[in-house]
Amino acid sequence: MQQAHTAEAPPALQAWALCKSYGKGAVAVHALRDVGLEIPEGELLVLLGPSGSGKSTLLNILGGLDRPTSGGIAFRGQDLTALDEAALTRYRRDNVGFVFQFYNLIPSLTARENVALVTEIAHDPMPPEEALALVGLAERLDHFPAQLSGGEQQRVAIARAIAKRPNLLLCDETTGALDSKTGILVLQAIERVNAEIGTTTALITHNAPIAALADRVIALADGRICDVRHNPVRAAAASITW
Repeated sequence: MQQAHTAEAPPALQAWALCKSYGKGAVAVHALRDVGLEIPEGELLVLLGPSGSGKSTLLNILGGLDRPTSGGIAFRGQDLTALDEAALTRYRRDNVGFVFQFYNLIPSLTARENVALVTEIAHDPMPPEEALALVGLAERLDHFPAQLSGGEQQRVAIARAIAKRPNLLLCDETTGALDSKTGILVLQAIERVNAEIGTTTALITHNAPIAALADRVIALADGRICDVRHNPVRAAAASITW
């Protein structure tokens, strides 16, 4: 079950005065400008915005793939900006599951074997079969990527990310290469993971109707948060039959 959000519960992630710039002087590109946000435990958050608005930069910083130029970010109260590279690697390995637009599956391995690659190095993994069942692929365990549709391959990538039981699931345009109907199936799989195992989830998408699946939608433009919308009826609106 998804964890209840209470005022007393510490946020899973907290960012303050977050800035990220590339380059210097007149040619500097400001990807993030003074961004502050909190993501409660168990929340499903959607990040919306046009290309270049800062969504991916923000997600990469939240996941420890990049560092801010200034400002700070904390995971469950631990300041990530104070960590050295080895500690930041441990943060990613132990706490974060990533899903990207491209599946990055190994063609010579079955769905089960692709997921097992992660479970072999995780501290407390779920069986690959359980992870694949959670995303609706219980009948496709022994199929190779070439035998799976694009949506099925993306769901294998989601199963691989969640098999290590991450505290955070960060998804960057996971439906960008899929048609709208297939994309909905993939996003429903992410919603199911969030609802059933309580993984705090942040999802980038250009698909505005997907906001119905989210607890909250944050819109970015020019590196700043320009709008925040809450969805108090998400549980009823996004119930899924499998």
